[in-house]
Amino acid sequence: MEERVVRASGLGKRYGKKVALDGVNLDIAPGRIVGLIGPNGAGKTTALKAIMGLLGFDGELEVLGLNPRRHRHELMQKLCFIADVAVLPGWIRVRQVLDLVEAVHPRFRRARAMEFLARTEISPRHRVRELSKGMVTQLHLALVMAVDARLLVLDEPTIGLDILYRRAFYEQLLNDYFDEERTIIVTTHQVEEIERILTDAVFIDRGRIVLDMPMDQLPERFIELSARADAVQAARDLGPLSERQALGRHVFLFDTVPPERVAALGDTRVPALTDLFVATVQGGRP
Repeated sequence: MEERVVRASGLGKRYGKKVALDGVNLDIAPGRIVGLIGPNGAGKTTALKAIMGLLGFDGELEVLGLNPRRHRHELMQKLCFIADVAVLPGWIRVRQVLDLVEAVHPRFRRARAMEFLARTEISPRHRVRELSKGMVTQLHLALVMAVDARLLVLDEPTIGLDILYRRAFYEQLLNDYFDEERTIIVTTHQVEEIERILTDAVFIDRGRIVLDMPMDQLPERFIELSARADAVQAARDLGPLSERQALGRHVFLFDTVPPERVAALGDTRVPALTDLFVATVQGGRP
């Protein structure tokens, strides 16, 4: 059987009376880009901490074939974690950043980071406060792409960046780093910006997985309808996941309803991941 990058069964975590993870099952294969998407407090950070061996948990969890708690040192040689790109202190010089990462991560290839930085205007002498936001993005990309990790975990990596820099981050990550041997797990609130790079979407809410699907299967299951005025009640009778109004029309989102029945009621399309997330999460709440 092919080794899974992450295999979780009944994964649970409590903080006192608060349930952070509630029987989570995950199965992530190599060479995937997985979006772990959820509102604040949904359990995303707790799940990432469990994957990286930073906290205890109930249930079963293997990451790259290892128990992350018992074999954390070995695991961290195969895993790279990057949080938001605004965390570097302004006083630190670029060469000191490289020194730090080189000392911490055994699979960091300094020469590759320098090769990437040579294509930018960033000098090893620069302090972080002297860099523009775009240059800080490039510095983080250089760090990421110089680590020969099988699993890359990105936790809200582009907070504080303008939309152009956020897009550049993901495009360069996809073009210069990702391959079929590597796997990326990314959490973000900017769902619409990662939708086009994901191979899989995992929605988590209140500690539970509410959707876990490959992106290429979403059009086969979900359909969005902009209903004609005379077909609104007929659309409601089909039991939509959600209903909203946009530009004076009623817009419905359906799950596993025959496309031909929906198409007869108005204009249809594949829903955006953001709309699907809102409908799925709100639909599961009282």
